[in-house]
Order: sequence, then C-alpha cells, then structure tokens
Amino acid sequence: MASNTNAVIGQSGGPTAVINQSLVGVIEGLYKQPSVGKILGAKHGVRGIIDGEFIELNGLDAGLLEQVAQTPSSALGSTRDKPDEEYCKKLFESFRRHSVGYFYYIGGNDSADTARIVSEMAITSGYPLRVYHVPKTIDNDLRTTDHCPGYGSAGRFVALGVMGDDLDNRSLKGVKIDVIMGRDAGWLTAASVLARHDENDGPHLIYVPEVDFNEDKFIGDVDRIYTKLGRCVIAASEGIRYKVGDKNSLVTEKAMRGGEVDAHGNKQLSGSGALGDYLSELVKRQLGSIIQQRSGGKLRVRADTFGYLQRSFPTIVSQADAHEARQCGRLAVQYSMSAPNDLVSGSVAIKRISDAPYQVDYFPTALTNVARQTKHLDPSWVKNGCDIADDYLRYAKGLVGPLPIPGKLY
Repeated sequence: MASNTNAVIGQSGGPTAVINQSLVGVIEGLYKQPSVGKILGAKHGVRGIIDGEFIELNGLDAGLLEQVAQTPSSALGSTRDKPDEEYCKKLFESFRRHSVGYFYYIGGNDSADTARIVSEMAITSGYPLRVYHVPKTIDNDLRTTDHCPGYGSAGRFVALGVMGDDLDNRSLKGVKIDVIMGRDAGWLTAASVLARHDENDGPHLIYVPEVDFNEDKFIGDVDRIYTKLGRCVIAASEGIRYKVGDKNSLVTEKAMRGGEVDAHGNKQLSGSGALGDYLSELVKRQLGSIIQQRSGGKLRVRADTFGYLQRSFPTIVSQADAHEARQCGRLAVQYSMSAPNDLVSGSVAIKRISDAPYQVDYFPTALTNVARQTKHLDPSWVKNGCDIADDYLRYAKGLVGPLPIPGKLY
C-alpha cells in the first residue's frame, strides 16, 4: 500500500438528513491516519471518480466540518449511476492516476453492490485497494444491520408530518391520505404510527408493501373508521401492491401511465401524486354517496404525497441518527485499517443492544451480506393488513427520539 496512500470518499443514491455526518466521520477518521495522503471527495460519487472531479478535503477547518455535518443532503453531490464491469475499469484507471488505496462509499444497497464489484475487481486484478461501504438509506432496508443511518430522521419527519396532518383533519373532518416513500419496504410508512398518543389519533389506517393491498378491504376499513370517528387519516406506502413481491402489481402502476424510469429500471413513484389521487377518487366513488346519505354532508377527501421532503428536511433530525451516522463513518476508516477477521473491505453494521435504554454497538460485515438485498418490514408487525403492531414501536422509538404531545380541549 506504500505507493497508494490517497483516499477517495463518495456519496450515492438518495440524500438523507444525516449523510454528511457520515462524510465528516470518514474525514475525521482519515485525519487520524498519518499513512493516508490526500483525501479526495468525489463529486457525484462514481461519476466524479471517472471524470476526475475531486475536492481536496485535507486540513479543513473544524467549524466548517461541523457545519457540513449538520447540513442535510449530500455535500459532495450524489449519483444514480449503476457501474458494470466496463464502468469499473474506468474507476480503476482513475484510482491508478490518483494513487488511491482507500475507497469509502456512503450509500444504500446498490452502493454496497458497487463497493462489492470494485473490491472484487481489485482483488482479481491485484490492485491494492481497500473498500468500505458506509450504510445510508431512509428506506431502512439494508440486511445485516439493525437499522440504517438516515432512517431515524426521516421517520421523525414522517411522524411529525402525520401528527400535524391528523390535527388538521381533526379540525376540518374528512378523509386524508398521506403517501410516503417506500417502493419495496414499509419501514418509513410504519413510522407514521409514532404520531399517535391515544386511540382516536391518526393515522387510523396504515398500508405497506409487505401485505397484499385489496381495494374492497381498503374501502371497508375507511368506512369503519369514518363511521366511528367521522374522519379518517391514512398513511400508505408508495409501493403498496395487490400481490406481495410482485413488482408488476403496484397500485401506482394502475393509477398512472408512462412516467420516468430510473437507472435501475424502476418507475419513479415519489415524483408523482398519482397514487394519492387514485385512492382519493376510489374513496369518493365508493363511499361518497353512502356517507352523504348518512350525514347529509358531502364527503371531504384530500391527499398529499410527502415525496422528497422526507429525505433532507433540516432541523427535524434524530439525535441518535446523527450520532450513529457519524460513528459509522469513523468506524469505516478504522475497520479498513485493521478490521476484525481481516475484513479490510466491507460494510459497517449496527447491532441493537437494548430498546430501553436505547443502546447500540457496531461491527464490520462482508459486502456480500449487504449488496443488492432488501430487508422488509417484519410482516408480523402488520396488524390486519392496515395497522402497525407495538413491536415496531419498541424498535423505532429510540431511533426517532421523543415527539411532542398535542394539547386537546376535547
């Protein structure tokens, strides 16, 4: 490694409120390594490496680093590029030109797969490179780790957003539908249950991709809640589908035609209000006349798509999330220098020690344990297909942190 002493840091995928905590954690870790030469930040991830667009990160002011750490979104810029073998060959050409021996990639499961490909190619070609993936995703869907940095803050945003929406709905009664990110896993939508403080609080119904979505049951659920409370607040994952595991049965696919497709072949869901509009029209069509006959008033139905606001919202940050994101960055450097079981290339994972008090520990894991795989919300945590069990509450409270308790006059 003597001739390859420089390090590259990149960020990939969707930004989060704490991804820069991980970035600064890596920088801080590298500052403590006298054997490391230049610290290069790749603009827009692997794309910046190929294009040779780097920011030198050595010797940055501590005050600036702390300011960056507390700023949401990706300070280096992100990418959705999905490297194949030819793409990775260009990465190695850049690594050689810049004498890079350490590569730290902050991202989700696709980013972990990129790290795996690069690491395996380095071994095959005999190029001395240590690669560490630093976990990040608001979707909370990385395997092996108990949870992912970024999730606690996004979950906090969802809980507070739905809490506010429920108070609004309590004031002007009707049916309100909130569509929340989560193509394949319902972790983020599940966080909406943290908004409740008593049995009448919303969200009253929660739908996630881990159980089949049935339109007739959905209408029956809404009717049941509305009959009881005169209102209904619903949280629904953007990835709800008619059949679990079938990517061709997304309700959104039925609700929209065309639409953008990303680099991984997935139709863009968060940039559209199609699902909220579809569910709203379904409720109006199936229940509008029935409720009007009962009450004499017109059924009020509204929908919002939280969309990208969930990812990088400032100030609504979980303290535990910020701390863990920073620590994962620091440990990625430590493990890459001298990891247990010689895992000098791998990923940082979090282990739950206890729920109350909330405590975690960290450990290195092989890239193959994380790359490309999806961890789903435990189906046993979904009640009756439309609610979230207390087991999830025990899991999530420490991640999200304390939430305000609304004052009520009736």
